[in-house]
Formats: sequence, structure tokens, C-alpha cells
Amino acid sequence: MYTPEESCCFTGHRPNRLPWGEWESDPRCLELKYELAQNLEQLYARGYRHFICGMAIGCDMYFAEAVLELREIHPDVSLEAAIPCSTQAEAWSKEQQERYIELLSRCNSRHLVQEKYSPGCMQRRNKYMVDHSSLLLACYAGQPGGTMNTILYARRSGVETVIISI
Repeated sequence: MYTPEESCCFTGHRPNRLPWGEWESDPRCLELKYELAQNLEQLYARGYRHFICGMAIGCDMYFAEAVLELREIHPDVSLEAAIPCSTQAEAWSKEQQERYIELLSRCNSRHLVQEKYSPGCMQRRNKYMVDHSSLLLACYAGQPGGTMNTILYARRSGVETVIISI
């Protein structure tokens, strides 16, 4: 089990809030993925070994993939999937669902917040991640929504926040 002091969680936008949408070969998306990898290396150097991801489409998946790449270099890295509800991926495209299943299969652990979807389950997932971390890494474009709410909750909770601007 990991302590919050060695745990980092993540929040970021879904494709509908990203300037490039789902086009991951866009140079801006590639730059964001590079910045994520650089930040993760720095966090590893600071002693972070456990990374918690909400597993949503978009930035969450970029983060999970970057953590898995980091784990190839540093086998002591672990990735935890914080899943808001068991039906999280039901409405996603087949391709998104396959990516999700592949990422889940490579996680070291999973935490299911609740079985069925209900309003507020995403917020409860975000609260769980922040409550079990000492640092929040965020990819944020300045828009109101779940990412902003998670950043504000982390700050109120005294959790260090590192923001990568989109």
C-alpha cells in the first residue's frame, strides 16, 4: 500500500474540451504528452512512485499511458485506476472502450468508487484520488468543470497542485 506522500493523482480534460479534440497526432497534443512525461520523470525524482488516474477519455488516458511508459524505465512505479462506476465506458466508442480495457489490464490496482452511475460519482472519484495523494498533476485549459473543481478541492485540502496549461 502506498502513502499519500508517495502518491500523485491526475485530472485533465476530455477531448470535447481540448483544442485538438480526438486528433492525437496534432502537434499540440504531442507537446502535451511530452510535457506529461517530463513532469512524471520529475515527480519520480521527487519520490513519487504511485500514480492514480480516473481513466476518462482524453487527458486521463494520456496520463495513464505516460505512467506505463515511466514504469518500463522504473519498475517500482505503480498505476492505480480510480473508476467512478462500473459502467464508465459504456457510452464510449468501440475504439475508446478497447483502449480503456487495455489500460485497465496494465494497472497495478483498481478502486471502484461505486457500482452504478449516479450524479456525483465522478466528483466522488476525484475526491478519492485527491484524498489519497499529496500532489495533483492537472492538464487544464482554464474552463469551469470537473478539472477545475478537482484543482480547487486539492488546493482546499492542502494538496500540492502542478498545472500544465493547455
